[in-house]
Amino acid sequence: MSAWDSALNVVKTLAPTIATALGGPLAGGAVAALESVFGITAKQDASTDDRQTAIAAAISGATPEQLAAMRAKDQDYALAMAQAGFKDTEMLASLKVQDVSNARDMQKTTRSQVPAWLTFFVTAGFFGLLIGLFLAPVPDGAKALIYSATGTLGTVWLVVIHFWFGSTSDTTQVNDLLAKSSPPQK
Repeated sequence: MSAWDSALNVVKTLAPTIATALGGPLAGGAVAALESVFGITAKQDASTDDRQTAIAAAISGATPEQLAAMRAKDQDYALAMAQAGFKDTEMLASLKVQDVSNARDMQKTTRSQVPAWLTFFVTAGFFGLLIGLFLAPVPDGAKALIYSATGTLGTVWLVVIHFWFGSTSDTTQVNDLLAKSSPPQK
């Protein structure tokens, strides 16, 4: 399990509204909310991976006060989302489903070859880069760039795969909701 996955589990427990927003089109605001809790100022050119790494590091070394501040920030974030028209975490989660559904509906309607070609090039590029990393030494001056590009391309590859095959996060959310629900009364 990566550091980000471990941190995300903490966020899901202490800040469920922010965690729900992280998986959808409102992720930028959720990331900014977490950064503000830990006093992280992201560089203007920071990638999503860089920002996630910084947040994961902050969460792994968080004090009890910072964890309490994260819970408070989640309440503030939930209030702000409610004022913006998002009543609860289920509604925020539905944005992600609608986003994917709209993209798939567009593909059914237009039958464009562009997504298939992008999938091919992203997959070939990602695995080509991985093979290249195993076969050739990386020059010292280019390590940061190559490793950052690999992480970014890996993230893009996951997005491409989720477009075609879906994601298990929806199943996880259903399981969480079922676990929190009470059985029907007879």
